[in-house]
Amino acid sequence: MTRTRILQVAGGVAVGVALSWVTMRGLERMIRPRHAAAPPAADQASPATAHITATLFYVSEDGQSLVPVRREVPLAEGVVAQGREIMAVQLEPAPSPYRSAVPSGTMLRALYVTPRGDAFVDLSAAISQEHPGGSTAELLTVYTVVNAITVNLPAIQRVQILVDGKSVDTIAGHVDVRRPLQKNDTVIQNSK
Repeated sequence: MTRTRILQVAGGVAVGVALSWVTMRGLERMIRPRHAAAPPAADQASPATAHITATLFYVSEDGQSLVPVRREVPLAEGVVAQGREIMAVQLEPAPSPYRSAVPSGTMLRALYVTPRGDAFVDLSAAISQEHPGGSTAELLTVYTVVNAITVNLPAIQRVQILVDGKSVDTIAGHVDVRRPLQKNDTVIQNSK
């Protein structure tokens, strides 16, 4: 081999090693969990979080319909992030005198939105495992989720509920959730 060829091969190896190192460092940063910032010191004032007022849904006192209730929800940037904030507040305990249609312990795992305006709301298995059953209760559970997203986020037209990342036939045996569903005003109290 000539000296020039040896230098070319050595240079190529050096560039390959450098690119591999840069790629690995980039991947480490992408998958490394982000650590929460330290809380502000007691004498420092933390800035107020901006909020929106969203319409969320809870079971009426007679248990036969959903009641729209205006609640404060943290403002987020983008449809997906705002959808997550809306669902986080929807999954909190219901304000008195109402009760939540979503079983206690249900957690939001993920929320995705397609370019067509369909949202996929991935909830923990508690939505099915802890559900009390009955067709009316299940209908109210499904449309609590669907309506909370579609009423507050005009970019989203339909919602499909997933359980533990999987498509399911029903939540508790009665309402077909295999496809994205549109808002349902008929389950809302005093809807016209």
